[in-house]
Amino acid sequence: MTLYDELIARGLIAQVTDDAEISKMINEGKATFYIGFDPTADSLHVGHFMALSFMKRLQMAGNKPIALIGGGTTMIGDPSGRQDLRSIMTVETIDHNGECFKKQMSKFIDFSGDKAMMVNNADWLRDLNYLEFIRDVGPHFSVNRMLTAECYKNRMEKGLTFLEFNYMIMQAFDFYELFRRFGCNMQFGGDDQWSNMLAGTELIRRKLGKDAHVLTIKLLLNSEGDKMGKTARGAVWLDPQKTNPFEFYQYGRNVADADVIKCLRLLTFLPLEEISEMEKWRGEELNRAKETLAFELTALIHGVEVATQSRDTSRELFSSGGAAEMPSVALVDADFVEGAIDIISLLQKSGLCPTKSEARRAVEQGGVEVNGEKIASFGASFSVDDCSGEGVIIRRGKKNYRRVHISR
Repeated sequence: MTLYDELIARGLIAQVTDDAEISKMINEGKATFYIGFDPTADSLHVGHFMALSFMKRLQMAGNKPIALIGGGTTMIGDPSGRQDLRSIMTVETIDHNGECFKKQMSKFIDFSGDKAMMVNNADWLRDLNYLEFIRDVGPHFSVNRMLTAECYKNRMEKGLTFLEFNYMIMQAFDFYELFRRFGCNMQFGGDDQWSNMLAGTELIRRKLGKDAHVLTIKLLLNSEGDKMGKTARGAVWLDPQKTNPFEFYQYGRNVADADVIKCLRLLTFLPLEEISEMEKWRGEELNRAKETLAFELTALIHGVEVATQSRDTSRELFSSGGAAEMPSVALVDADFVEGAIDIISLLQKSGLCPTKSEARRAVEQGGVEVNGEKIASFGASFSVDDCSGEGVIIRRGKKNYRRVHISR
């Protein structure tokens, strides 16, 4: 099976402009392609991991990825799939987020030597002379055609701003610049970017007389057609400070029965033959598939040691119906001071420690964990958001657990 055939078999590919040319270059390891990441937050999330793993698969086969940080395009904001205007971010925040993205991407993509590149479109977008730019690029875009693009439909209902209307032109210009500067003739991205990506190929053809190609990756959707990558507490982040590795593991472990095989194909590097065997599993056997998914994802993002620890903690906690029998304690707003509650108060209010002095001793002795992570400091605290939704799981000793959540 060729690499391109495997990508199809895994269900990764949505749309392509030239199936024969793209498959030929990918299979021969001669593709130079890019995927763009707008740093709208200070961490990548599970949805981004789809693109990162796609890049990694192609790099392993000898192709050269370019990771494009959207330090310029984030100043406009992608309207794709949006019902409202994105919040305007400061340049300082965008640049900070971009640096966070760089650190995280380096865990997945090998940027050593000439194996890959990381560039920032702020290098050519922020200093553009608008009059010169619009005279040079504007004539190559039809407003009538742009207004039919899927990426603008939701915003047209609420009122598309001229700021957002520029996004497609800027993304097309990115492709043009990467083609001209680095010989990048392929763009890959989420399927909701199809219109924006086609605009880039058209700009290259009109200005340079050359052909360029695009391939879209299927979005990470559940069996009901909704985007995956969120829990009751919000996005599932790759940064362990934003989503604890144990919580990350539980996200994979709690994927719906109807979605687990698809996620194994899309997100892991397990052989397709092994996944096909799991597809035959039913009932309780599917829990083994979910555990495999959770372990593989956690290992890819946080390392095998952390994945093993998360798996062991989860097994201990949820075996023999332990999760269903776990006592649950509800906090109220008054339990939080300036939006947070410290670990000592949390242990006492949960009932795991009758007094604050006993709670301190438990922490000092290293016998307290929250969501699978050992608490080593009295200064540890948890916000209202941390305790929202399913809340946090506190363990004292080996077998004493409480699920603590905020009552709303």
